[in-house]
Amino acid sequence: MNRLLIQLRATIFLSFLSSGLLLQSATVTAQDADIEAAITGAMQALDEFMLHFNARDPNAWAGTLNYPHVRFASGSVTVWETREEFAQTSAFERLPLTGWDHSHWLSRNVILASPGKVHIDTVFQRFNERNEVIGTYQSLYIVTLVNGHWGTQARSSLAP
Repeated sequence: MNRLLIQLRATIFLSFLSSGLLLQSATVTAQDADIEAAITGAMQALDEFMLHFNARDPNAWAGTLNYPHVRFASGSVTVWETREEFAQTSAFERLPLTGWDHSHWLSRNVILASPGKVHIDTVFQRFNERNEVIGTYQSLYIVTLVNGHWGTQARSSLAP
């Protein structure tokens, strides 16, 4: 009788354990799907960032960001509080003076992701009008989901 009771208890325990593991697996799968969706949203935001940057459209480029937006570069930290403030950029006056015509992502590797924030280690290149590389730069982009909008919230770059 004790042996039968022990077997019954073991069966019940294994049943609860199995159902708990199945529940945990379903939760992990749902979380994985949320993270995959976040990565997709963040990568699309970076695609839009580069598209509007290369189009030299400050208003559209500003729309690819979330605010406040922070940039660490050239030994300083710059914070833009609003889209309107960012759209006043002088980047499209300064960059062509360096020979810049356009840029492209060389690599984008997710290093940290959650359903609302993705950190992406990037390398981008700047090109002149003859499509010759004039610079290669490593950077970190933090892309966030704010009010349903995926946008770059912060970036740290080794580019000037």
